[in-house]
Amino acid sequence: QVQLVESGGGVVHTGGSLRLSCVASGSIFTLASMGWYRQAPGKERELVAVITSAGYTDYGDSVKGRFTISKDNAENTVFLQMNSLGTEDTAVYYCNADGVIPGEHYWGKGTLVSVSS
Repeated sequence: QVQLVESGGGVVHTGGSLRLSCVASGSIFTLASMGWYRQAPGKERELVAVITSAGYTDYGDSVKGRFTISKDNAENTVFLQMNSLGTEDTAVYYCNADGVIPGEHYWGKGTLVSVSS
């Protein structure tokens, strides 16, 4: 089992920045990738960014060029640096981890990011 705890959400004005953190604990040696998803009110959960154990990254189209995912293997932590935030980025951001076994998924409880104009 893997436990994920997010932090760093909050309220920011348009054009501002935030950095989210996700600390993983438990059977982290079984993880193939970690990432961030978000869900805005009335919308489906969508991919924000993902980073594999090898360091490969991928981003949702709406955040490319503005958000950066990174990780600190020593601290078992994944970060999401969010710049040039807009009101459309307002959502609950969830940390995700996928294990090496197909179908093995873990989720954090989420952290709210609210961008005001």
